[in-house]
Amino acid sequence: MKRLVFQNVTALALIICLSTASVYADELTASDVSFFENKIRPVLVQHCYECHASDSKELGGKLLLDSRDGILQGGEAGPALVKGKPDQSLIIQALRYDGLEMPPDQPLPEAIIADFEKWVGRGAPDPRAAEVLRMEKVEADAQTLWSLRPVTNPPEPAVHDVNWPRDPVDRFVLARLEQAGLAPAQDADSRTLIRRLYYDLIGLPPTMDAVEESASAYEVDRKKAIEDLVDVLLESPQFGERWGRYWLDVARYGESNGNDGLGRNPTFPHAWRYRDYVIAAFNSDMPYDQFLTEQIAGDLLVSESPDERDRRLIATGFLAMAAKPAKAMNNDFDMDIVADQIDVVGRGVMGLSVACARCHDHKFDPIPTRDYYALAGLFTSTETMWGVAAHEGLTAPVTDLHVLKAAPKVLPPEDFVETVLVLESNTGVPKPIPKSKWPAGTPLAMGVRDRGKLDDCKINIKGDSKKLGEAVPRGFLTAFEVAAADALKIDPQQSGRLQLAEWLTSADHPLTARVIVNRIWLHLFGDGIVRTPDDFGVYGDRPTHPDLLDHLATRFVSGGWSIKRLIRAIVLSRTYQLSSNANASLIKADASNHLLARHNRRRLDAESLRDSMLSVSGALDLQPAEGSIIRHRDILVNLAGSLHQPSNHRSVYLCYLRSSPPPELAAFDLPDFTAVTGQRNESTVPGQALHLYNSPFVIEQAANLSRTLSAESTGDEARVRMAFRRAFCREPSENELAEALKLVQLTISNVKSEDKAWASLCQALLVSNEFRYID
Repeated sequence: MKRLVFQNVTALALIICLSTASVYADELTASDVSFFENKIRPVLVQHCYECHASDSKELGGKLLLDSRDGILQGGEAGPALVKGKPDQSLIIQALRYDGLEMPPDQPLPEAIIADFEKWVGRGAPDPRAAEVLRMEKVEADAQTLWSLRPVTNPPEPAVHDVNWPRDPVDRFVLARLEQAGLAPAQDADSRTLIRRLYYDLIGLPPTMDAVEESASAYEVDRKKAIEDLVDVLLESPQFGERWGRYWLDVARYGESNGNDGLGRNPTFPHAWRYRDYVIAAFNSDMPYDQFLTEQIAGDLLVSESPDERDRRLIATGFLAMAAKPAKAMNNDFDMDIVADQIDVVGRGVMGLSVACARCHDHKFDPIPTRDYYALAGLFTSTETMWGVAAHEGLTAPVTDLHVLKAAPKVLPPEDFVETVLVLESNTGVPKPIPKSKWPAGTPLAMGVRDRGKLDDCKINIKGDSKKLGEAVPRGFLTAFEVAAADALKIDPQQSGRLQLAEWLTSADHPLTARVIVNRIWLHLFGDGIVRTPDDFGVYGDRPTHPDLLDHLATRFVSGGWSIKRLIRAIVLSRTYQLSSNANASLIKADASNHLLARHNRRRLDAESLRDSMLSVSGALDLQPAEGSIIRHRDILVNLAGSLHQPSNHRSVYLCYLRSSPPPELAAFDLPDFTAVTGQRNESTVPGQALHLYNSPFVIEQAANLSRTLSAESTGDEARVRMAFRRAFCREPSENELAEALKLVQLTISNVKSEDKAWASLCQALLVSNEFRYID
């Protein structure tokens, strides 16, 4: 036992060392680049380059901040930063006015300082090391960037093994494999495929009975059995809960503002309506072009009923979810909101980091600053409606909200008492919350609407809203042509968001369809055809199968922009139905599986893991949760402590507070919900194992499963068999059965409790790799 413990501690220390070292690796993720380009570079350009750039008239303190090497080398006072250690970094000390004072005229807003602290804390990832090389590349392909070329409908390629493909998708994949001299892996067995389909389409495990029923049908008629199963899963209400959650990551959905830089984190009590809108849209298979149009310009559409009007107003919450820096001492507050809206449309819909052109022409992609401010005019002509921001004026001014007509009133419970107060300005001391101007229970929604005054936006020189250049007529990106663009003149009586939506959903737009079909492929295979799903620009990856991507984009648009139809076609392809097992030579030839010769083994995301534990324990409530635990609470999260409450509903209905995520999910790579996240990071760190071992939620579900076993089976052997059937949808092997019984008896002798012994076995199954991974 001592030897085992020593080995575990040694392994734990090694894992910690490796995970720490990875923070400082030179390899940058798309998230690293996005954070730098959106949060760090604009501030350096606006506030630092005048005195600390290679072209400065007089170099201050011999310090260069316009390159990674310069900032690491530092100036007269030494290196400007220490990776991973904000408190020891001179640049942070200077921003805090701690001994040094930069910029010298006045301190920057706390929110900006917090961004720099976060940047240094994560290892100061800086893409500028490769900027010279990248610029040479941009000059060569600014006009020919693959993603800006028109989408084509490529012919299906010829293949030697004509009997292998089941769908045109398979021909594109097989042609590449044959060119490489490789053959695909075997088809997945029926039980593996059934489990894969359940998780990919509804995010829940099948029951043993469901597996056996489908497997029996599979033996009779393989094709029909899988088609029937896919159709049932696509029509399940759980489909929208699974696939809607993916879109909520793109939409940076959160139920609070997040830290505003002053430590304040006001709730968004009405954000849940947008969540429910997204789930309903996926379940109804709302055409994607309509889905986008409603979110960007739903308030400008003519509605035929109060229900339709409400739905479209709620949809515009897509543009109102910004994690805002504090209004206090921030002259750029309004333009920061616009930058967020441009970013969610740019990276979320088009896969381009348009927001990087706020201060200067985009360093990599062909997006001039004029294009940025052409788009900005659409949003400066738009009023963003987030509500009262917990009545905390230093965070954000109070705005109206959409008043819904068809939605029922939702009154707080009679015994509801608001226990959380807001801060008295300039004193942690609380003050009473002012009454809202809306009658209690009035159905409200976040969103946007056109301003009374519509106008073009002036260029903010170096991103400074106080230094204005010429006005830029409202419009769209000019790096590529869309046939409908000439006809989509901005209505002078509107903001132009409706024309933006029409431009984005034009059949010949080169990015919109490519980006969404790539997102769909990513969630079915674990990686996109373009492996940087939020970056289709110069800095992003090139598609592994460009013709396949265009085939899917063309097929998607011609199929009425139907997400369900495209998913159905992909999961019925032979490529999707391949085994994740492959021989050593195939893995060696294509270790990253770029050629799609096998399926990728994937770990369950945080939501699916939690939902699966609830499901197999018998505790899952499949009814949609009503509203949100904060829907009557316009409060500051930072004063409230934990607002989370136990719930047996699906994870999508948990309260996703920024800076205070659901505790059951927090250990497993949740994004911070402040920016577009098309693909979550997937880390393996010691804290995850410790969480699974110590989590009250996991322990509770293990106990629930143990009680279920006791109620539904008689005898120890039957209980073990039932445990394996519920957790793994299979029978245990004879060896597994014997070892499980031995473990139970050993635990009983140690803890003197049969209930705890069986719960321990159940917990071991719930945290096992077989339970947590999909083959």
